[in-house]
Amino acid sequence: MSRPRVKDKLYGQLALIGKAVGNGSRLELLEILAQGERTVEKLACETALSVANASHHLQVLRRAGLVVSRKSGLYVFYRLTNPGIYDLSLLIRDIAERHLAEVGRIVETFFEARDEFEAVGQGDLLELARTGAVVVLDVRPQDEFRAGHIPGAVSVPVEELAKRISELPAGKKIVAYCRGPYCVLAFRAVEILRASGRNARRLADGFPEWRAAGFPIEVSVTEEEAA
Repeated sequence: MSRPRVKDKLYGQLALIGKAVGNGSRLELLEILAQGERTVEKLACETALSVANASHHLQVLRRAGLVVSRKSGLYVFYRLTNPGIYDLSLLIRDIAERHLAEVGRIVETFFEARDEFEAVGQGDLLELARTGAVVVLDVRPQDEFRAGHIPGAVSVPVEELAKRISELPAGKKIVAYCRGPYCVLAFRAVEILRASGRNARRLADGFPEWRAAGFPIEVSVTEEEAA
């Protein structure tokens, strides 16, 4: 095989990755899977796709080597092939925010403008958490918290927050985080906390970005898993 032909074949294989992530639904699926393993049915629900459509997108991602699957009973579970796969999503997002004016406008209008206070950066949160100066609040669903979270974080899913605010220490600053900068759960949590008189801010990024940056994480093991 000639060298040009080898390169054609090589770049053709590399293009499989580009084709796999060249779809908004598939990028969203990768973002959700960065939180932890999911069934096809749950992924379909979270992305407002039909189960058949979600399954099709997941198979495209699997053929490109970005996700792997396993079957348990009647359900098929998917997860990222490795946590580093999410770096690709981060790179795409960073390039888009820098070079696509419409992306920058959407982010500024629908996310940044929702909060008058500057979000807390990862490094700042790490220092604040180490000194015990803040309560780190994870407002994602419990299964995502168990799959991985910021060390010392308190888990209160956002839909339970209003009735569980009394469980949080009074008088302490609270930093809430969720799935990432395009996730509204932390925004909602901060609104609820401030309405109750709490000093609350959100983390600029989410758990996947925290892990991708190499910061420490914790994993909760259930009694069934430990048995």
